[in-house]
Amino acid sequence: MAILFAVVARGTTILAKHAWCGGNFLEVTEQILAKIPSENNKLTYSHGNYLFHYICQDRIIYLCITDDDFERSRAFNFLNEIKKRFQTTYGSRAQTALPYAMNSEFSSVLAAQLKYHSESKGTDQVAETQAQIDELKGIMVRNIDLVAQRGEKLELLIDKTENLVDS
Repeated sequence: MAILFAVVARGTTILAKHAWCGGNFLEVTEQILAKIPSENNKLTYSHGNYLFHYICQDRIIYLCITDDDFERSRAFNFLNEIKKRFQTTYGSRAQTALPYAMNSEFSSVLAAQLKYHSESKGTDQVAETQAQIDELKGIMVRNIDLVAQRGEKLELLIDKTENLVDS
């Protein structure tokens, strides 16, 4: 389960890329980029054992290729982070940049984010937080049950005490 390849492009012009492993990712990506409409959109394509996730905003395409069992939410978290960093760093310069103009600087950012979002630990904070909430909920339910049982035992003791006092 990993993000295998990431690219930032303007139409079919690749501005920056990074591959986690070898493969024909670049050739496949060029074919996919040619088919992506230029309007703002986000979508996932499936082909064989791979998923192709992309976000298109202001004619800039942020695309990644993942295994078919990789969670879409994690892929789009990665793409949103890349988009934010790319826009912050380059802004409108990306609209007129030459092919691979940002690759020397931005490929290291792609590599670092690719690694971070591919590792299962710490990447899906929502799921982790939900698991912690579920665990706490279970503990609280057990504690409430124990308090209720103690309350019942106290009521029995009070009843017995009243019976002893009355007799």
